Amino acid sequence: MAKLNIAPTKSNLLSIKEQLQISTEGYDLLEQKREILVMELMHIVDKVKVLDAKIEECIKKSYPNLLRMIEVVGEDRVERLSHSVDYKFEIKEKKVSIAGLAFDSFDVELPQKQLFTSFLGTFPESDQVMDDFFELLTLITQMATIRNIAWRLAVEVKKTQRRVNALDKMIIPQDKETVKYIESVLEERERENVFVLKSLKKNR
Repeated sequence: MAKLNIAPTKSNLLSIKEQLQISTEGYDLLEQKREILVMELMHIVDKVKVLDAKIEECIKKSYPNLLRMIEVVGEDRVERLSHSVDYKFEIKEKKVSIAGLAFDSFDVELPQKQLFTSFLGTFPESDQVMDDFFELLTLITQMATIRNIAWRLAVEVKKTQRRVNALDKMIIPQDKETVKYIESVLEERERENVFVLKSLKKNR
C-alpha cells in the first residue's frame, strides 16, 4: 500500500496518528451499522416471503370466486352490479424508522363495505368477491411498502459496505504505512544526530 505524500515531520506524524485513530473508530462503527442493516434487511426479506405467500393464496381464492360469481349471476348482472359499486380508497403515507433510517410507508384506508345481497336478487357471491378483493388490495399495499423499504435498505447496505471497504482496504492501510514511514525517518534522523554529537565530543 502506497503511503501519503507528506513531509516526515513530528507534527505530520501526530496528525496522521490522529487521523488513523478516527478512521479505525469509524470503521468499527460502520461495520456495526452494516451488520444491523443486514439483519434488518434479512428480517424484511422474510416478511416479503410471508406476504408474497399470502398474496398468492388470496389470488388463488379471489379469482376463482369471481369466475364462480359470473357463472352463478351471469355476466350482464355482474356488469350492472359493478356500475353500482362506488368505493373510494385512500392511500396514506407515513414515515417509519428502521435502524435509525426513515422510510416511506403506505397504508390503505378501506371504506365501509356494502352488502349487495337482497331478497329480490340474492348475490352472496358478490359479497364474497368484494371481501376477497378488499383483502387483496390491503396485501398489495403492504407489499408495496415493504418492497420499497427492502430496496432502500439494500441500497444503504451497499453504500455502507463501500465505505467499510474503503477504510479497510485503502485509508487505514495507507495511514499505517505513512506512520511507519515517518517513524522510521524520524528514528534514522535521531540516530544520525546521536552519531554527530558523539563525533563532535570525540573530536573535542
